[in-house]
Amino acid sequence: MPTIFVRERRKVEAGEKKPRFRVVGVHDLNLKIYVEHIRKKELDQLAEATGASVVILRGGKEEKEAVTLPDEKAAH
Repeated sequence: MPTIFVRERRKVEAGEKKPRFRVVGVHDLNLKIYVEHIRKKELDQLAEATGASVVILRGGKEEKEAVTLPDEKAAH
């Protein structure tokens, strides 16, 4: 299944009107992304149009697993 891997930006505070995610990579998908940062709504639209799932990568010492967005679990 095609997958889009993203991570949350570090310098975005809650409530800011800046794109919150950065695309880290794609798997099994012919997709070029030309923006540096992207919003969740935009990710959801890309995933729906391409049939891909979105995986948010966790960072830090205590978070070591990748997590699928709750919206994507319900859609697939």
